[in-house]
Amino acid sequence: MRARLRSFEAWLLPKGWLDVLRQIIVFCGAYYAYRYARGAVDSRAADAFANSRDLIDIERATHTFFEPALQEWATHAGWISDFASWMYVNSHFTITVVSLAWIYLFRNSSFYWVRNMFSIAMALAIILYIVFPAAPPRFFPEWGFIDSVAEFTGVPATDVTVNALFNPFAAVPSMHVAFALMLGLPLARLVKPRWLKGIWLVYPVIVTFVVIATGNHFWLDAFLGALVAALAAAGAQLMLQLHPAWAFTPRRAEAAA
Repeated sequence: MRARLRSFEAWLLPKGWLDVLRQIIVFCGAYYAYRYARGAVDSRAADAFANSRDLIDIERATHTFFEPALQEWATHAGWISDFASWMYVNSHFTITVVSLAWIYLFRNSSFYWVRNMFSIAMALAIILYIVFPAAPPRFFPEWGFIDSVAEFTGVPATDVTVNALFNPFAAVPSMHVAFALMLGLPLARLVKPRWLKGIWLVYPVIVTFVVIATGNHFWLDAFLGALVAALAAAGAQLMLQLHPAWAFTPRRAEAAA
């Protein structure tokens, strides 16, 4: 019986309780960093709206202001808008947490690099949120945008309790897109079934469509989210190359030693 319990514990905790505690501390640190960022932009609503109007002007000048038409098409289709709204609500937290847990449990040696990538990306996002607060498209009904998620859930945005993970002026960059890329591409390499690899490869594309079709991001927000993900991946790789121990990967650190 004890042997079975130890075997189960070894599966559930590949690196022991201390390692689990370390991961919790890392993500709790990110949580409070987001809370600080929320407070830093809370009184800058005017700047956020002005910055988003500048984004609209840039897209109109380059003839790429297609978001209202895309959202109108998705809304008229009905089920497409509902699917996009459901994905927007669930992809950023639920799918991300479950996927990270799966990587930790079943591909543990790859988890630490992915975690470092997420940490770098969130740090970059916090800086951008403070430097360039931006209101989401759904705050501009005069351009034809609607709040698809609010209509789908039946909960008006004004009724949502503001907390550390809800920043109404955190449109640039789109971290939905960044998270999707930082999960989709690694998981496409880590999973074995080809059909599952295909799903993870198209997952970032689906999320990009979702954030635009729900009126939560402009395409420029999505592009900058992808750029943040690319910089974060480069940063995580640089950490590993400069000193394997910085990646907090026990196996790699031991090999280097």
